[in-house]
Amino acid sequence: MMNRKFPEGFLWGGATAANQLEGAYQEGGKGLNLADVLPGGKVRLELLMKPGFNYEIDESKYHYPNHEGIDFYHRYKEDIALFAEMGFKVYRMSIAWSRIFPRGDEETPNEEGLAFYDRVFDELHKHGIEPVVTISHYETPLHLIKEYGAWKNRKLIGFFERYVRTIFDRYKNKVKYWMTFNEINGATHFPLFGLGFSASSEEARLQESFQGLHHQFVASALAVKIGHEIIPGSQIGCMLVYAPVYAFDSNPENVMYALREEQIFNYYCGDVQVRGEYPAFAKRYFEENGIKLDIQDGDLEIIKEGTVDYIGFSYYMSRTERKEKTNEESASGNIIGGVKNPFLKASDWGWEIDPEGLRISLNKLYDRYQVPLFIVENGLGAKDTVEADGSVNDDYRIDYLRDHIKAMAEAIEDGVNLMGYTPWGCIDLVSASTGEMSKRYGFIYVDRHDDGSGTLERSKKKSFYWYKDVIATNGEQL
Repeated sequence: MMNRKFPEGFLWGGATAANQLEGAYQEGGKGLNLADVLPGGKVRLELLMKPGFNYEIDESKYHYPNHEGIDFYHRYKEDIALFAEMGFKVYRMSIAWSRIFPRGDEETPNEEGLAFYDRVFDELHKHGIEPVVTISHYETPLHLIKEYGAWKNRKLIGFFERYVRTIFDRYKNKVKYWMTFNEINGATHFPLFGLGFSASSEEARLQESFQGLHHQFVASALAVKIGHEIIPGSQIGCMLVYAPVYAFDSNPENVMYALREEQIFNYYCGDVQVRGEYPAFAKRYFEENGIKLDIQDGDLEIIKEGTVDYIGFSYYMSRTERKEKTNEESASGNIIGGVKNPFLKASDWGWEIDPEGLRISLNKLYDRYQVPLFIVENGLGAKDTVEADGSVNDDYRIDYLRDHIKAMAEAIEDGVNLMGYTPWGCIDLVSASTGEMSKRYGFIYVDRHDDGSGTLERSKKKSFYWYKDVIATNGEQL
């Protein structure tokens, strides 16, 4: 039997995002951001997929769960104490850009916002937990969207540079691990999340998305350079959403189609941010899709000089593709496309469960890039039942996580350099894709429901104690 002990110093922890748990959306001088105008429920995805989203709040028509989240803004001490009880070594979180620069284009930051994160970081360090901070996580300031068109506009590079200089200087003695843009490669599927804009039309989606990505590549590279200057020894990574792409069968046409899909989705952004240059396969893709990037003098040099130190990535599912497919074959819950894989089961939300795919992903990423990897999101969104005694017996979540952690151990044995593991939504929070609370990931149950009812009280699920044992034994108990 293989020894499943993880490397000494392995970074066990959990992950969240500011817009999904902080709440207090108009407190402490915070300005409105993208998440504040996204309604709850499955209508969210419908609106996100259509061009022309209006970025307005209409409380007569919709519920906005991100406005209150789970009130981490006021309860962070309680929540961090629970993370510490589980034994977290790290806590992956994000800073809300609009707490620091409420409009996004100011010259002077908001002191109340800066002071809030000072308190959070101090509380984490008090418990021996190292913060891992995402700089931009689906919360572009609303003013930058309405006034400038978000990342379609090159001016955002300068606004982002001012933002990163501010937070690096302020937190240089408190934060070592950073990531620039959350799930940056997902922007071609959902430009509203990552790039802050709804495509002007379906025909323009790819052109606008790839141009917005270019601006983010320059901004990310600048952030890496600035971070290394201000915080010597800091580790600054990119963050990808990764899903290995399987060919439906051995038909060479399907194998080639799957390869192309994997290149453009899984490797395009990684190649630019890790290798520092655009990949060769992009040229043909751009030509065939009528994409022409506006690359200004000096951009490519900045990208080359600002490559990341590690790859952070999310892993939830794999993806199976065939060149010719029907709607009936579609993997309905898989938000990144594909057809149903007959060998896999799916979650309550239709996301196919594939722990072996995580081992495959780790091997592919490390073979390609040879930089440390960090799984900063992974987990099972599921409906939890609170028993009469208040317990939540989420064995399904334990089974899911156990299988994925075993796959991680196998990948480490394969030779992969894996830094750490922070399962997503370590405490229940608002789902990014659907705006639901019922899609729960956490080890900690939060009494809040899709309609906004509930007390927000916290309680420990069965998985809380299981994960605590995993960390305490450094994975040996698996």
